[in-house]
Amino acid sequence: MNASGPASDGWAAGDAYEAFMGRWSRVLARAFVAWLDPRPQSAWLDVGCGTGALTAAICEFAEPSSVVACDPATALLDSARHRLADPRVTWVSAGSGSLPAHPVGYDVVASCLALNFFPDPRRAVEEQLSLLRLGGRVAAAVWDYGDGMQLLRHFWDAAVRVEPRAAALHEGCRFPLCNAEGLESAFRAGGAHEVCIEAIEIPTVFEDFGDLWRPFLGGTGPAPAFVADLTRAQRDRLECELRNSLGGIAGGRIALTARAWAVTAGRGSLDR
Repeated sequence: MNASGPASDGWAAGDAYEAFMGRWSRVLARAFVAWLDPRPQSAWLDVGCGTGALTAAICEFAEPSSVVACDPATALLDSARHRLADPRVTWVSAGSGSLPAHPVGYDVVASCLALNFFPDPRRAVEEQLSLLRLGGRVAAAVWDYGDGMQLLRHFWDAAVRVEPRAAALHEGCRFPLCNAEGLESAFRAGGAHEVCIEAIEIPTVFEDFGDLWRPFLGGTGPAPAFVADLTRAQRDRLECELRNSLGGIAGGRIALTARAWAVTAGRGSLDR
């Protein structure tokens, strides 16, 4: 398993991703769009749209004139297209480095839970800024893997105790971008102006331990891809370790929280 890039993260099945993270990314996407407070009839680019959580939130709450939603993972893009049939949306197979342009520039270029997976976040911000019209905004939201995304923090801490090589894959260590300081640094290095950053916290409630654990067996995303690479005995030990780490609450409903960092910025009047 190679921890250096998204090829190792198993982006292979839209339904599996929905069960694992999509149900929470959709809640986050709605809060993210509300935080952005966008103007109606704006032209959007959703970068790394995945299964369409942010695109759906834009269509439902932002009254867009158009949304171009792109992702290089065909399986996720197909799932998104199947889930959301809206004439304002154009689905495009594309990733960072080859993003589609708009004839007069986008009003908003946004990504939700994607920026940290791009090979070079600074260059990604730079590219996204270049696609804006004057006065447009770039925006992103990422999980606080190091501290505030409790589900994944519990998982990776348990994984490291069971299998030490998990330390290299721990998203809290792998993605130093995912905090206020890292985001501000990446955005300013990419040429952004008027950078604004704020935390967004959502509840993540599981009916029982099975509801929490089963999505980790789906193979899609960094943590499920790690689980898929384990032997049966290792998976059983990890399941037991994770269950024990949740203590007494593992016998019934498990109420955790997930914190994300949201950032928005402009390109400035002299960037192009």
